[in-house]
Amino acid sequence: MAIEVQNLHKSFGDKHVLQGIDFTFHKGKINMIIGASGSGKSVMLKSIVGLMEPDEGKVIFDGVDFHHCDMTTKRELRKNIGMLFQGSALFDSMTVEQNVTFPLQMFTKNSVAENRDRVAFVLERVKLPGSEKLYPSELSGGMMKRVGIARAIAMNPNYLFVDEPNSGLDPLTAKVIDELIQELTYEYEMTTVVVSHDMNSVVNIGDNIMFLYKGKKEWEGDNKAILAITSGPLEEFVFVSDLIRRN
Repeated sequence: MAIEVQNLHKSFGDKHVLQGIDFTFHKGKINMIIGASGSGKSVMLKSIVGLMEPDEGKVIFDGVDFHHCDMTTKRELRKNIGMLFQGSALFDSMTVEQNVTFPLQMFTKNSVAENRDRVAFVLERVKLPGSEKLYPSELSGGMMKRVGIARAIAMNPNYLFVDEPNSGLDPLTAKVIDELIQELTYEYEMTTVVVSHDMNSVVNIGDNIMFLYKGKKEWEGDNKAILAITSGPLEEFVFVSDLIRRN
């Protein structure tokens, strides 16, 4: 279940944010999009999942051109996409159970009992058993991320998109979230795409990495190769990120 991005372009007025990006996101791997603020990471992610329409190019999910297929095919594809937003994006007025049930109610005809069983299963899987009746205001930042992950995998998706999963988390909690994303990716052989500027995450779980620089793909490789970079914009990005982490 791979995703191919071919010659992707996106502009806003005179600003050419994505400039002909080509990349393959592999099944069963942690595929990471990294880069400084303003490099095009979020626009890239939104263009892939359909929150934005690219000006040019293709996004192909296992042979299906997402932006040029009919609505029925697009809806079926969306059922196979799980998304963890940067701020978790939980509904404050809903319990954990109601939040996780939301996509099941939208996209399936499951019974109430079937949904309840599925919610209990995914909450157990993200190490939050028995949290169904809690509200987001009763959760820590790390717990909210885990509920967000539970909701993202509730439909047992083939593709998981994660936007800055460690934003606002302390290093130990961030490591827990990274390991959970890695476990789920390998266990369910999902094509996981992570947008991140956290070099700890990149080094720990980055199987397939794309570095964006000023709207272009500047480099691609894995978490071992990235540490061998000794010059250019990527070396500067890694060095500055390491200084921030140390401070």
